[in-house]
Amino acid sequence: MTPGLPTVVPEPGLPERVTIYEVGPRDGLQNEQALVPTEVKAEFVQRLVRAGLPVVEATSFVHPRWVPQLADAEELMGLLGEAGRRHPVLVPNERGLDRALALGLEHVAIFGSATETFAQKNLNRSLDGQLEMFEPTVRRARDHGLDVRAYVSMCFGDPWEGPVPVEQVVAVGTRLLDLGASQLSLGDTIGVGTAGQVTALVAAFDAAGVGVDRLALHFHDTYGQALTNAYAALRAGITTFDASAGGLGGCPYAKSATGNLATEDLVWLLTGLGIEHGVDLAALAATSTWLADRLGRPSPSAVVRALA
Repeated sequence: MTPGLPTVVPEPGLPERVTIYEVGPRDGLQNEQALVPTEVKAEFVQRLVRAGLPVVEATSFVHPRWVPQLADAEELMGLLGEAGRRHPVLVPNERGLDRALALGLEHVAIFGSATETFAQKNLNRSLDGQLEMFEPTVRRARDHGLDVRAYVSMCFGDPWEGPVPVEQVVAVGTRLLDLGASQLSLGDTIGVGTAGQVTALVAAFDAAGVGVDRLALHFHDTYGQALTNAYAALRAGITTFDASAGGLGGCPYAKSATGNLATEDLVWLLTGLGIEHGVDLAALAATSTWLADRLGRPSPSAVVRALA
């Protein structure tokens, strides 16, 4: 065993390679109360890229009134320069898309809900109304040659509605894919999901004709189950995982949502299983430590703390 790295014992039947979709700069920072300087955000993104993260979601073009932390989206993308065009950004509606198009960006994401209550609280739309709102956004993005990813929140449990029926998640998810999204990220927004739920949800999408190649999983660690659920997803064939450097994040509209699955913790799991991911764990942990210093508190990631 090399210091700072896990012992590698491959497990038959698991994917050979996984793509980590880094959401720290957007989902990780959006819930921070103290405004993070734009220059720090830009360096954060650039450090993550240098650490080998293949996809780094940079920000969201949401109205500043709703998420003040991300009010500097245009300024941030300007600091990232030409390389910034390839970083995905969240666009809540057509106005957000207009801002992305004006900057010549190549990848956008939309953020829907699997439940009626959260659709109302987050988007001020009904479950069906959110899809009607997304349709012109996705169509225009595709017409301009942009790739579109779709997030679905509250896929495992909702703080107002309780457990979410699998059929309901599949119904919303397939409609988003039918609109033109290339990938569907299934979110355990409040971190209540279990390994059995993960297996059942992936199987339900497969039965509906949606293969694992079009799915990503997005776990939160409220009950300490994020890594267990990631392992269940690996066994189900999932090869794309959302994660946040240092375990930063939450959801400003769901107060019971705590931190995202820490990218370092996921990398440790994948490395130990012999699954390729392309990330330099030491460089990534150093980046999370650097950011934690600027946020004025230690990283929530167990691996970052252990390596420190």
